[in-house]
Amino acid sequence: MKIFGCVEIHGGAFLYQPDRVFNGQTYVDFLERKLARRFYRSGEPMIYIQDNASYHKEALVWEWFAANRRWLEVHQLPPYSPELNAAEPLWHHTRVHGTHNRCFKNTQEIMTSLDGVFHSIQRHPDQILGYLRPFQ
Repeated sequence: MKIFGCVEIHGGAFLYQPDRVFNGQTYVDFLERKLARRFYRSGEPMIYIQDNASYHKEALVWEWFAANRRWLEVHQLPPYSPELNAAEPLWHHTRVHGTHNRCFKNTQEIMTSLDGVFHSIQRHPDQILGYLRPFQ
C-alpha cells in the first residue's frame, strides 16, 4: 500500500491519503488536498518537516513549497534518521493495530483495515500523543 501521511505533533491531528504511486505530482496533490486544507491559516505560519524520500526532492514539489512560503516553512530531516521522524511511530502503531499477524485476501481488505486504524487515530488523537511526546 502507498499512503502519504503527516501528523501535527502538538495536537495529534493525522492526515493521510492512499495513492497508487509515490512521485512529485502525487505528493503535491497530497499537500494541496490534505495539508493545505487542514493547516493553512491566513497569517499563521506553519513548520513542515519531511524526510528524504526521493519524490520530496523533485522540482515540482519545491516549486509548490516556494509558491506557499508565505505560510509554510519546510525543513528536511537528515538522511537516514527515521528516529527523528514523528510519523514513524504512527506507522508502527498502524502495523501493530492494523496489519500484524493478519492474512488479507486482497488490497481492498488491507485498505479497510488501515482506514479503520487511521480513522480511529483521527477520532481519538490521544491514542498517539504519547508517541509524539519526544518530538514536542
